[in-house]
Amino acid sequence: MKKVTLVILLMACQVMALACPVCEKNQPAVLKGISHGTGPESNWDYAIVIGMVIITLLTLIYTIKYVVKPGEKEDSHIKRTVIN
Repeated sequence: MKKVTLVILLMACQVMALACPVCEKNQPAVLKGISHGTGPESNWDYAIVIGMVIITLLTLIYTIKYVVKPGEKEDSHIKRTVIN
């Protein structure tokens, strides 16, 4: 039952994420059918989004890196009070 509910929820999210016909007509070729609204108004909008994507990816990479292999080996490190 939980799997069926999850599948229905994912399908509903996918349909809601697609652009409506009016918004799709107003979007530039790169974003056609992906998002709602008028789209980017200048090239600065693309630069800002690219910058945010780079920062997000770097944050994700370093988060995974330090969660998998933190590097602290000292017995007096503060994480030992939580782990032990």
